[in-house]
Amino acid sequence: MKIYFLFLVIFLVGCSELEIIGDFSEPVINTVVKDIGSYEFYFCPRDGCEDKLVDFLSRASEFIHCAVYDIDLPKLTDLLNEKNKEIEVKVIIDEDNEEEFSGDFVMVDYGYGLMHNKFCVVDGNKVFTGSFNPTVNGAEKNNNNMILINSRILASNYEKGFEKLWAGERAEVKNSKIDLSGVRIENYFCPRDNCGDEVKEELEKAEESIYFMTFSFTHEGIANVLLIKNQEGVAVSGVFENRGSGSEYSKFSVFDYQGIPVRKDGNPATMHHKVFIIDNRTVITGSFNPSKNADTANDENILIIEDEEIASRFLEEFEYVWGEAKI
Repeated sequence: MKIYFLFLVIFLVGCSELEIIGDFSEPVINTVVKDIGSYEFYFCPRDGCEDKLVDFLSRASEFIHCAVYDIDLPKLTDLLNEKNKEIEVKVIIDEDNEEEFSGDFVMVDYGYGLMHNKFCVVDGNKVFTGSFNPTVNGAEKNNNNMILINSRILASNYEKGFEKLWAGERAEVKNSKIDLSGVRIENYFCPRDNCGDEVKEELEKAEESIYFMTFSFTHEGIANVLLIKNQEGVAVSGVFENRGSGSEYSKFSVFDYQGIPVRKDGNPATMHHKVFIIDNRTVITGSFNPSKNADTANDENILIIEDEEIASRFLEEFEYVWGEAKI
């Protein structure tokens, strides 16, 4: 399943491709940056995420910078090794997976918490992100989402985040609010940008519905927002990954007891999404599971995207995962 959005904006004055509201050189967190760009959304495994990502990265002509929790896709590792002979390639992986991929362009993150990101920056104007670890399981078995974005501003955000991680520091976003051809996008890196608070703030805006798919859901504050919204009459329902749903820390039984319709996923492998869909209009996705570790310890990233067409595609994926899940 592919969603492709191409936006063209013609400005009456000048030939610039982007308009900045505020000072781009010293942006503040509330600065709104306008850009034009395109999107492709895929849902793994049925959309062939491996081939789509390999094709995306194969077009790089200047550099590829990736921060990925894990990587073992043969086509992808072969491509990165070949590209390293032609252009600058840098890859950061978490220490949990240092045996999976190595090379003089690979750095292992040994920091506190997980380096749990799944993103690549290409040539300073394109970004891959989402919940998809570029692994065989991630591509062929697990439920995931993958976003390929063409945007100078978002690429700049992710590139600055990558540079911080490469230097052994925590990533953060300054240009967090983007108007991408009329589509509102917010971008945050955890833990510096307090992703949990940003997720809660967005969920608190819900007036009609909240649907979620989460690999792990243990975050007290985010769970409380959903409980309150449910009491207010907002339709709340979600799918938990089966393995963690029975944990004493999981919010599955709390939601179930409070009458929120929840299910355990039916994928014999892993339901790996980290998605909230709000009022059929706004999508929150990325590497961030609603958990304390993701919020305070791990290196993570999220996107908050407000667009009804994008939300409708994620809702289709939710309905598919919900239909496969166990009551």
